[in-house]
Amino acid sequence: MWMGIDLGTQSVRAVVAGDRGEILGSGSAPLAGRRDGVRHEQRPLDWWTAVCAASRQALRDCPAPRALAVCATSGTVLLGDRAGRPLTPGVMYDDGRAVTEAARARTPPSWALPRVMWLLREYGGGAGEAVRVMHQADLVLARLAGTPLPTDSSHALKTGYDLERDDWPRRRFGKLGLPDGLFPDVVRPGTRIGEVGRAAAEETGIPAGTLLVAGMTDGCAAQIASGALTVGSWNSVLGTTLVLKGVTSSPVVDRAGVVYSHRAPDGSWLPGGASGVGGGALTTAFPDADPARMDALARAHEPARVVAYPLVATGERFPFVAPQATGFLLGEPASDAEHWVALLTGVGLAERLCLDYLDLLGAPLHGRLTFTGGAVRSGYWSRLRADILGRSVYIPQYSEPALGMAVLAAYGAPATTTLQEAASRMVRLRHVLRPDPARTARYTEPYLTLVDELERRGWLPGPVAAHARTRTERP
Repeated sequence: MWMGIDLGTQSVRAVVAGDRGEILGSGSAPLAGRRDGVRHEQRPLDWWTAVCAASRQALRDCPAPRALAVCATSGTVLLGDRAGRPLTPGVMYDDGRAVTEAARARTPPSWALPRVMWLLREYGGGAGEAVRVMHQADLVLARLAGTPLPTDSSHALKTGYDLERDDWPRRRFGKLGLPDGLFPDVVRPGTRIGEVGRAAAEETGIPAGTLLVAGMTDGCAAQIASGALTVGSWNSVLGTTLVLKGVTSSPVVDRAGVVYSHRAPDGSWLPGGASGVGGGALTTAFPDADPARMDALARAHEPARVVAYPLVATGERFPFVAPQATGFLLGEPASDAEHWVALLTGVGLAERLCLDYLDLLGAPLHGRLTFTGGAVRSGYWSRLRADILGRSVYIPQYSEPALGMAVLAAYGAPATTTLQEAASRMVRLRHVLRPDPARTARYTEPYLTLVDELERRGWLPGPVAAHARTRTERP
């Protein structure tokens, strides 16, 4: 039995999975935060309270796990003391207050390193003697073990960790006034790092002595849960926004900083990017809609005469960087149904542009394409996206990040020789969608219209637009 815990934005999820991927127990507990303009914080102790509740639910009617791993949101950080106790709020991955620090650090504002610098400025501890940087997962692991543990290189990536050298960039940190003692030790995901202690066992219901395995960020966890772990495979996670992550044998170099690469437990690379388009645009446009009913009405309006770029909020990060970008509609929908299908289609067109951008960077795309995330609940939308992309799509039966962490726990215990072996045994396929070539051809014109408009607005670089156009001409 293997356990995975997923620290999300709105809830904590815990699952216990058997060696063949059967879900034997699951639990969840809500999380709340403080949002005020660009500010987004959560109370670290709330994470622990939610973990305790979710774990007890998951273990209520199933055997105890042999090992567990934890994933969390990428870029969420706090400062803690040397005993692993929180000293500051948890500054969330989309908190936007560290703009000045991001410019100094020369990193995207979405990265954790600028937030670390901001926390030091706001809360003190710049000498590094009394505080340490902690990621969201680190706090929970410290409580589980009863002592601080090493962080994993996946969560450390956006804090500035150099994955190729397997070390913190100490000279660079020194120039930024960040001392060595501020940052935790780092291990590769899948490494055994400790055991659940007696105090935590009483609170969570997880037996004392259960192995703790270093985890990964939630996006990487979702990829493991998708089973897309061979070179050239990609997983598209569509929920409120869209995330694409794949597998390569070497890092994908992107001087524009749109695509970045995590390091997989087996030494391969997991490049990807996060777009601002997604299902959140549907919620904004139709807050009280019944998605199943709207899907049924939308079929009669394909392809929509209106072309949409459905950004959830201001700013885009993938397949181009444009902080000023906003969502738009080209044309006026004749009905709510046409508006709905235009938004669904717009996400699929943006997804296609993301894949074209990855092709421009030289990333291999020949492997399986998997769909996961909340959007797969809509069979209509999944089929529409497959037709727009012109690719067969694989949809797992159960693909939550918590399952990905259960798979990683099985790999790290160790119970298998490779992560791919663990995933092939534990990830179950629900079905495969095959694209309709005739329908795929109908979406070439809307796709080119969108590419032209994004370039005209100055958001999409000319070489990227040209490559996207060339890709439509390939057989």
